[in-house]
Amino acid sequence: MPPGPPAKRSGGKIALIIGLVVVLLLCPCLGLAGWAIWRAADAGDDTSSAPPTRTSAPIVPPALPSAAPSPSEDEDEFAKGDCVVNDGTEDDAELRKVSCAPGTYQVLLRIPATTDGDRCETLAPQATANYVHDNSIDLFDYVLCLKKR
Repeated sequence: MPPGPPAKRSGGKIALIIGLVVVLLLCPCLGLAGWAIWRAADAGDDTSSAPPTRTSAPIVPPALPSAAPSPSEDEDEFAKGDCVVNDGTEDDAELRKVSCAPGTYQVLLRIPATTDGDRCETLAPQATANYVHDNSIDLFDYVLCLKKR
Protein backbone atom coordinates (compact mmCIF):
# COMPACT_ATOMS: atom_id res chain seq x y z
CA MET A 1 0.00 0.00 0.00
CA PRO A 2 1.48 3.35 -1.02
CA PRO A 3 1.88 5.98 1.66
CA GLY A 4 -0.90 8.58 1.78
CA PRO A 5 -0.47 12.32 1.47
CA PRO A 6 1.40 13.94 4.35
CA ALA A 7 -0.79 15.26 7.15
CA LYS A 8 -1.35 19.01 7.09
CA ARG A 9 0.32 20.90 9.89
CA SER A 10 -1.49 24.10 10.73
CA GLY A 11 -0.06 24.56 14.24
CA GLY A 12 2.91 26.58 12.96
CA LYS A 13 0.66 28.90 10.96
CA ILE A 14 -1.62 29.50 13.92
CA ALA A 15 1.34 30.28 16.17
CA LEU A 16 2.70 32.72 13.56
CA ILE A 17 -0.65 34.49 13.25
CA ILE A 18 -1.02 34.77 17.03
CA GLY A 19 2.54 36.10 17.31
CA LEU A 20 1.89 38.75 14.64
CA VAL A 21 -1.32 39.87 16.33
CA VAL A 22 0.47 40.22 19.68
CA VAL A 23 3.30 42.23 18.08
CA LEU A 24 0.85 44.53 16.28
CA LEU A 25 -1.05 45.16 19.50
CA LEU A 26 2.14 45.97 21.40
CA CYS A 27 3.67 48.24 18.74
CA PRO A 28 1.60 51.35 19.56
CA CYS A 29 2.25 50.87 23.27
CA LEU A 30 5.97 50.39 22.70
CA GLY A 31 6.09 53.41 20.41
CA LEU A 32 4.33 55.61 22.96
CA ALA A 33 6.58 54.34 25.76
CA GLY A 34 9.66 54.99 23.64
CA TRP A 35 8.46 58.50 22.87
CA ALA A 36 7.88 59.19 26.59
CA ILE A 37 11.36 57.91 27.47
CA TRP A 38 12.91 60.01 24.70
CA ARG A 39 11.10 63.15 25.96
CA ALA A 40 12.20 62.46 29.54
CA ALA A 41 15.79 61.95 28.43
CA ASP A 42 15.64 65.07 26.29
CA ALA A 43 14.43 67.12 29.27
CA GLY A 44 17.33 65.84 31.36
CA ASP A 45 20.00 67.03 28.89
CA ASP A 46 20.31 70.34 30.71
CA THR A 47 22.46 68.68 33.40
CA SER A 48 25.62 69.21 31.36
CA SER A 49 25.61 72.96 32.02
CA ALA A 50 27.55 74.42 34.90
CA PRO A 51 25.74 74.71 38.23
CA PRO A 52 24.29 78.15 38.96
CA THR A 53 26.49 80.49 40.90
CA ARG A 54 25.36 82.98 43.47
CA THR A 55 25.60 86.64 42.57
CA SER A 56 25.20 89.75 44.65
CA ALA A 57 22.76 91.36 42.22
CA PRO A 58 19.59 92.67 43.84
CA ILE A 59 16.48 90.55 43.56
CA VAL A 60 13.98 92.20 41.25
CA PRO A 61 10.30 91.40 41.81
CA PRO A 62 8.43 90.05 38.80
CA ALA A 63 6.78 92.62 36.57
CA LEU A 64 3.05 93.09 36.83
CA PRO A 65 1.08 91.84 33.85
CA SER A 66 0.66 94.43 31.14
CA ALA A 67 -2.20 94.93 28.73
CA ALA A 68 -0.22 93.40 25.86
CA PRO A 69 0.35 89.65 26.08
CA SER A 70 3.92 88.51 26.26
CA PRO A 71 4.96 85.67 24.00
CA SER A 72 4.91 82.38 25.84
CA GLU A 73 7.06 79.33 25.26
CA ASP A 74 4.11 77.41 23.88
CA GLU A 75 1.52 79.71 22.36
CA ASP A 76 -0.57 76.70 21.31
CA GLU A 77 -1.67 76.18 24.91
CA PHE A 78 -5.09 77.79 25.03
CA ALA A 79 -7.13 77.68 28.21
CA LYS A 80 -10.57 78.78 29.36
CA GLY A 81 -10.71 82.58 29.51
CA ASP A 82 -7.94 83.21 26.94
CA CYS A 83 -8.78 85.51 24.04
CA VAL A 84 -7.59 84.77 20.52
CA VAL A 85 -7.68 86.10 16.98
CA ASN A 86 -7.38 84.12 13.78
CA ASP A 87 -4.34 85.13 11.71
CA GLY A 88 -5.17 82.45 9.12
CA THR A 89 -8.28 81.72 7.12
CA GLU A 90 -11.54 80.07 8.08
CA ASP A 91 -10.36 76.81 6.47
CA ASP A 92 -6.78 77.03 7.81
CA ALA A 93 -7.01 78.88 11.11
CA GLU A 94 -3.91 80.07 12.96
CA LEU A 95 -4.93 81.26 16.41
CA ARG A 96 -2.90 83.76 18.39
CA LYS A 97 -3.45 84.82 22.01
CA VAL A 98 -4.30 88.48 22.49
CA SER A 99 -5.76 90.72 25.16
CA CYS A 100 -9.52 90.37 25.43
CA ALA A 101 -11.25 93.12 23.46
CA PRO A 102 -14.18 93.53 21.09
CA GLY A 103 -13.66 91.53 17.91
CA THR A 104 -11.67 88.76 19.62
CA TYR A 105 -12.82 85.25 20.47
CA GLN A 106 -12.83 84.10 24.08
CA VAL A 107 -12.16 80.45 24.90
CA LEU A 108 -15.20 79.14 26.77
CA LEU A 109 -14.09 75.51 26.92
CA ARG A 110 -11.19 73.32 25.84
CA ILE A 111 -12.20 69.71 25.12
CA PRO A 112 -9.10 67.48 25.07
CA ALA A 113 -8.49 64.32 23.00
CA THR A 114 -11.18 64.94 20.38
CA THR A 115 -11.68 66.55 16.98
CA ASP A 116 -15.49 66.61 17.24
CA GLY A 117 -16.31 70.33 17.02
CA ASP A 118 -20.04 69.56 17.36
CA ARG A 119 -19.47 68.79 21.06
CA CYS A 120 -19.42 72.57 21.68
CA GLU A 121 -23.16 72.67 20.91
CA THR A 122 -23.95 70.59 24.00
CA LEU A 123 -21.03 71.39 26.32
CA ALA A 124 -20.85 75.16 25.65
CA PRO A 125 -24.13 76.20 24.00
CA GLN A 126 -23.21 79.91 24.19
CA ALA A 127 -20.25 79.30 21.82
CA THR A 128 -20.44 81.06 18.47
CA ALA A 129 -17.49 79.22 16.88
CA ASN A 130 -15.10 76.37 17.47
CA TYR A 131 -11.51 75.55 16.61
CA VAL A 132 -10.39 71.96 16.02
CA HIS A 133 -6.72 71.07 16.54
CA ASP A 134 -6.00 67.72 14.86
CA ASN A 135 -2.62 66.32 15.89
CA SER A 136 -1.01 63.22 14.40
CA ILE A 137 -1.20 61.75 17.92
CA ASP A 138 -4.90 61.60 18.85
CA LEU A 139 -4.11 62.14 22.53
CA PHE A 140 -3.01 65.71 21.67
CA ASP A 141 -6.15 66.60 19.68
CA TYR A 142 -8.46 69.23 21.16
CA VAL A 143 -11.43 71.44 20.39
CA LEU A 144 -11.81 75.04 21.57
CA CYS A 145 -15.33 76.34 22.04
CA LEU A 146 -15.17 80.07 21.29
CA LYS A 147 -17.44 83.08 21.75
CA LYS A 148 -17.10 86.28 19.73
CA ARG A 149 -16.67 89.27 22.03
